[in-house]
Amino acid sequence: MLYSTKSSFTRLWQKSTKKLETQNVIGFPVTAEAFDTQVDTMLAWAHQRLSKAVCVANVHMLVEAKCNQGFARVLHRADMLTPDGMPLVWVTSRLRKQRQDRVAGMDIMLSLCEKAAHENISVFFLGSTPDVLWNMEQRLKREYPNLNVVGMESPPFRPLTTEEDDALVERINSSGAGLVLVSLGCPKQEWWMYNHKGRVKAVMVGLGGVFPIFAGEKKWAPVWVQKNGLEWLYRLVQEPRRLWKRYAKTVPLFLLLAFKQLVKVKLGLEPRFGAPRAEVALGGGRR
Repeated sequence: MLYSTKSSFTRLWQKSTKKLETQNVIGFPVTAEAFDTQVDTMLAWAHQRLSKAVCVANVHMLVEAKCNQGFARVLHRADMLTPDGMPLVWVTSRLRKQRQDRVAGMDIMLSLCEKAAHENISVFFLGSTPDVLWNMEQRLKREYPNLNVVGMESPPFRPLTTEEDDALVERINSSGAGLVLVSLGCPKQEWWMYNHKGRVKAVMVGLGGVFPIFAGEKKWAPVWVQKNGLEWLYRLVQEPRRLWKRYAKTVPLFLLLAFKQLVKVKLGLEPRFGAPRAEVALGGGRR
């Protein structure tokens, strides 16, 4: 028994300290590991209640960061930048000349809930609305009856006062959560994790709009839509007024930046691998 415990601790320590491979994608270090490796690393961190920030990246997020130096710093200092959007997966695969898994928000949440239930890791849900959280709670009870949900909070849309923020941090830490799943929308959730790293004693994972989908209030794109990189179009059809300006700004710019990077790599003007240059990663684009 002692040997087994020691062996398990050793494996846990190895996973939590393993240096993750990254790929420079338009100036940002996208984590270039298999889906299971990335999820298992989050769980290994959660077992130790390490304060970590995981950003689930898509085209919108990277372009926003490319245009804003402060937000670029947030992404560059994240502990993990998973490739959610299929364009990031394609570019990463092309640059590394090997298949890259998609590590998307919904898949991350489902996998974390399943494995956290088996590994006795407590989970705290932060974000969205009270109605969404209530519907999520009912589904979680049905599908993950052994999952230890230690908190669900819907913060106000306004900025929290210092006292309110301190109280929230205290509630999260005292709950014993190893995972804090955050759904505040981009870039608000990434800034929240960045500002609370070192204060929240848990792995914070920014999941964007996953909560309403899991709660059944919005539809999840069919698998064939996801695999063909058409999820943006599926969402645009659902919310045209909110999303058309975002996509009109971000998609063409990402395609241009990715094309330029691929051409430079092909011509030997830019290394295929390696970390992004500081001036590129930290706000080399427009403010």
